[in-house]
Amino acid sequence: MKVLKFGGTSVADSKSLSHVVKIIKSSGNQKQLVVVSALGGITNLLIQMAENASIGKTDFQDIIQIIEKRHLDPILHFIPVKNQSEVISFLKSRLNELEELIESLHTLGEITPKSLAKVCSFGEILSSKIIFHILKHSNFDVVLKDSRELLFTNELNEREVINHQKSEQACISYLSENSSQIILVPGFIASDHNGKITTLGRGGSDYTASLLANYLNVASLEIWTDVSGMYTANPNLVLQALPIPRLSYHEAMELSHFGAKVIYPPTLQPLIEKEIPILIKNTFDASAKGTKIDNKGTSEGVNGTVVKGVSHIENVALINLEGSGMIGIPGFSKRLFECLSLKKINIIMITQASSEHSICIGVRMEDAQEAKKAIDSQFEFEISLSKVDPAKVELNMTNVAVVGDNMKKHQGISGKLFSSLGANNINIKAIAQGASERNISIIIDERNTQKALNTIHESFFETQTKELNLFITGVGNVGGKLLEQINQQRDYLLENLRLKVRVISLSNSSKMILADTPIELDQWKENLKNSSLKADRQIFFDHIKKLNLRNSIFVDNTANEGIAAEYNRFLEHNIGVVTCNKIACASTLSNYKELKKTARKFGTPFLFETNVGAGLPVIDTLNNLIASGDEIHKIQAILSGSLNFVFNNFTSNNSFESVVRSAQEEGFTEPDPKIDLSGVDVARKILILARESGFELNLEDIENQPFLPQEVLDTSTNEDFFNGLKKYESHFQSILENASNKNCRLKYVAQLEGGKASVGLQEIDPTHDFYNLEGSDNIILFYTNRYKNQPLIVKGAGAGAEVTAGGIFGDIIRIGKS
Repeated sequence: MKVLKFGGTSVADSKSLSHVVKIIKSSGNQKQLVVVSALGGITNLLIQMAENASIGKTDFQDIIQIIEKRHLDPILHFIPVKNQSEVISFLKSRLNELEELIESLHTLGEITPKSLAKVCSFGEILSSKIIFHILKHSNFDVVLKDSRELLFTNELNEREVINHQKSEQACISYLSENSSQIILVPGFIASDHNGKITTLGRGGSDYTASLLANYLNVASLEIWTDVSGMYTANPNLVLQALPIPRLSYHEAMELSHFGAKVIYPPTLQPLIEKEIPILIKNTFDASAKGTKIDNKGTSEGVNGTVVKGVSHIENVALINLEGSGMIGIPGFSKRLFECLSLKKINIIMITQASSEHSICIGVRMEDAQEAKKAIDSQFEFEISLSKVDPAKVELNMTNVAVVGDNMKKHQGISGKLFSSLGANNINIKAIAQGASERNISIIIDERNTQKALNTIHESFFETQTKELNLFITGVGNVGGKLLEQINQQRDYLLENLRLKVRVISLSNSSKMILADTPIELDQWKENLKNSSLKADRQIFFDHIKKLNLRNSIFVDNTANEGIAAEYNRFLEHNIGVVTCNKIACASTLSNYKELKKTARKFGTPFLFETNVGAGLPVIDTLNNLIASGDEIHKIQAILSGSLNFVFNNFTSNNSFESVVRSAQEEGFTEPDPKIDLSGVDVARKILILARESGFELNLEDIENQPFLPQEVLDTSTNEDFFNGLKKYESHFQSILENASNKNCRLKYVAQLEGGKASVGLQEIDPTHDFYNLEGSDNIILFYTNRYKNQPLIVKGAGAGAEVTAGGIFGDIIRIGKS
């Protein structure tokens, strides 16, 4: 014989009940005891109706109609028309009885535990009767037995507890007298010592099945739900959560205590006593293996990890009692727990410092104020003498538990847990771990719940796959190429680097897309064009902060000064920043230092490789030299791909203005080409290299030797700028002629030596490394202790949307690999 329990959405409607019938039929001729709960959602409707009636609301008629319709649907679907009248009459009769009971609650204006139990019992009474007739008319050999005649309770400490001796005798006696193949029993309800109806609490139908399995000493208990077993984490919050194939009783108990709602803790105790295995199966996918819970469990969980699952309880309050008067004084803990016990306040978690200076407990948030009041009253005398501080309460917390029987045999579990949370700026408020090390419990801020669960799950259960969540502003030439590259390389990164790169939000100067899940990159242009959201930097930032995803990265592909000024707030909220916008790092020295300091303080990545040399590894090379103990003596560089393009293409046969315009059209210059030709852009780049080399310089410290006439520099629009270039064509031809007469080429050079930096146009002779630099390439020469005579050279394309996007993408990947 075996016991099966069906509940929740497994018995919600006609479709789900069809699956139930198939599952029962698949057991063949084996004798079955089937426990059913109320139809999915009905118990909540009954409680709502009772509570509303007790406070004077009159909407219970509407709720009764909903309940009637929910129960009529399976009757009409399964039972032949000629046989429906008996079941419908039963339904109408019970609903009339329910209505009378609700009206009495409305008249009295109160609700008692006993009256609520009676109201709730209608769910199982109705569902079991209907399912009995469905099975009967499906040609099953079935009998319906009222569980109030099998399960009995006694009152203990104002609580109803099972009378095991009486209940076991009743079950064994009934089974010995009954020969039906299927015995159908309503769950959740029982009889108290006065013969009145009572209920078995949350998860009561599971508990009913567990008790019957114990009394009848069956081979196994099958609990059929709407999920394929117990999961490694809540699948509603962790999309990558996986079913756990096998658990020990103790592991299941820990996970269920900490919020895994597939099974409730009381269900396990009767099964542990007789070592009866539990199978948790999916009604809607009967072929799925589900989860087996038994005395042994397994030494390893999903993907070979000793951690079996992560569970959590929300709406927790943390209460801290501390004071010097607690140290070395016996009885403080006893008094604390006793005063809470008298108020029937359950303690979720306890932790105490070895100094005995403080005790910290976690309780349900609804109990927090009552708990504080009880504690302060208990220690009123000590508080008056300032030996103990009044209890401090922190609300809106979540208790997260990592569970596994064999964690104590493996080093590094705690370290892995704490380091993964720390890397995502998730602060742990309290920690508790028993000597068995079966459970490591932590308290965190509730707003970090989903982020923490995903972070922990990624660390322990996923095949070293790291998820990067991108929030991109600026989707023009560079941003568009970046999205193209991400879309193209997505599968490669996942397969070879175990990186899952997801673009969550996009923004340009006029519109934005704010999503909760990854944006489809094949259609991003169309979706952004059709978006009704106007671009708003504050809303964009608030959206990132609200989502609070792990490994969040803000990507700035603009040259916007306002956006650059906001990096610090991203870094403070553990949102990484990757940028090709050099304004921030070339702003005031104090701002540059503050950005670096904030990034270090919060452990937040701040990468700006593309500030110098587009996709070339210039800053990375410089940082590696310094980190490895080398010292920078001199840097010589051509850092403007646009200026190199201009002077490589400027000849006596074309005009300077036409070459500059061509550079702008091909995307080599900034939108305002004067930024490039004035030397400001190059000055910013050498300033960044100087700062990364350890020199404390500001932009005004860079000696800028302009080659543009002042009148051209003073223009305010691009058209005026180009007109100015035409006007001074002879000036530019003269510069070119002077260089040509010396067999030199014109190059715009940046130099850093002895803590001083300069930028300017220079005549380069054929012996210099810069002489043959073609197109829009950049070149950087590093002279150091190790590279004294022959410099370390970094050379390559230093401008263009594709290489810049590639550099930004490289920084994103670098964060993923860190």
